[in-house]
Amino acid sequence: MQGRPPGRRRTGTGEAGGLPIQVVPPLTEAVLRPVSGNAFEVTVEQLATAMRLGAFTQGEVLPPERDLAERLGVSRNTLREAIAALREAGFVTTSRGRAGGTRVTYGGTEPGASDARRAAGIDLDDALNFRRIVESGAAELAAQRTLTAAERHWLADAARAVREAPDNAAHRLADGRLHLSIAALAGSPMLVESVTRAQAALHELLSAIPVLRPNIEHSNHQHDAIVEAILMGEPDLARTAMAEHCDATASLLRGLIGPRSEKGRP
Repeated sequence: MQGRPPGRRRTGTGEAGGLPIQVVPPLTEAVLRPVSGNAFEVTVEQLATAMRLGAFTQGEVLPPERDLAERLGVSRNTLREAIAALREAGFVTTSRGRAGGTRVTYGGTEPGASDARRAAGIDLDDALNFRRIVESGAAELAAQRTLTAAERHWLADAARAVREAPDNAAHRLADGRLHLSIAALAGSPMLVESVTRAQAALHELLSAIPVLRPNIEHSNHQHDAIVEAILMGEPDLARTAMAEHCDATASLLRGLIGPRSEKGRP
């Protein structure tokens, strides 16, 4: 008897012609994997990618919340926040009642303001990879330096300004200033220039997706970890914290904008 085809599994005990019934698992089982790391951002990325790849098709109702949360290995609260983000980005709608649920509205075109990326001519993966390298290095170098009292206060004030920003626009500006402040404390003019380029590209990319409160809260906690590592003089910890922060933003952008490169597009 032939072995079980790769990627297939039994879903019942029935038999056909004396052989076990074998069925191809739902495409979602191949696309959705247990989440690790930045739970909210990676959950958004996985669900958006599943819709973009057609694992969830336009008009389809998502599986029950309990089942989907179990599949992804996240809390139901994290799942609700991720679905709310996808709703804001135009991927899904939610209705109540017996026939309600979360229904996929994504139909093969980029929702939201993704024209901002095309207009700026930004290669998404290149920009995010560049940012991860230069900003992680900046955080590491800043943590290696012996900072003056004035520099330490400056960094702490920059982080506080992000957390206490009164609105989304002020938060984005304060966020950028914090990252540039870290680069400045690294003591390398060329690195400041690189981080400036990375932040300029990031601003264009973030303008293409809605502002998501769970992401801002998560980002604020990560900023605190980065600043604390720098002030403690822990280079490895500072690099790791910054890399995790960059990865969270990258997951969100790749999920809501898509992974395609803009190279060669008219």
